[in-house]
Amino acid sequence: MDLTPDWHKPTPRQAVSVPLAVSESRKGLWDKSAAAGIPAMPLFGVLPLRRVIPQDIHSLLDYQGALSVLGAGLLSRCAVARAAGVVLGCAGLGVSLLTDYRLSLRKLIPIEVHECIDHVWSLKVIAAPFLLGYSRRSRWATVVNVVVGASTILGSLFTDYRAQRGVQWGRGHVTDLGPVGG
Repeated sequence: MDLTPDWHKPTPRQAVSVPLAVSESRKGLWDKSAAAGIPAMPLFGVLPLRRVIPQDIHSLLDYQGALSVLGAGLLSRCAVARAAGVVLGCAGLGVSLLTDYRLSLRKLIPIEVHECIDHVWSLKVIAAPFLLGYSRRSRWATVVNVVVGASTILGSLFTDYRAQRGVQWGRGHVTDLGPVGG
């Protein structure tokens, strides 16, 4: 299987120039125009299942989920639950703050990588109380972790992932789809 990109082949991720009138009139969380960003390539060729949830709504849910896990951990009386909540919550916040989407501070992590991280982070959040043994000692943290993890996985399956700048890691890799922009 050849993984080198073909620079002459058009890709679905190429940016579309948007007239200023359109980009100014369609601002907001439900914006699905080209001004909302560059659509992400499907993960494993099939994910997300449908692109129903706008990227900005998903971004807000990422922050809310990470803060919930962090808060539940901090409020727990169990030291292991506290440590897990801080580590997982800060990891979720860090990824959200550094992802290439509109509601982040720095655009360093490609949106496709963020989508993978969403799935892995969610599974870790769900598994942490059971693998680390605090599921019975800190039931509240366990419930928060399971609900946040499951809702993040569910949301990730239906999010319209969109990059703001088209950040990519390295050249010639599978995620390198050619030049972005026009």
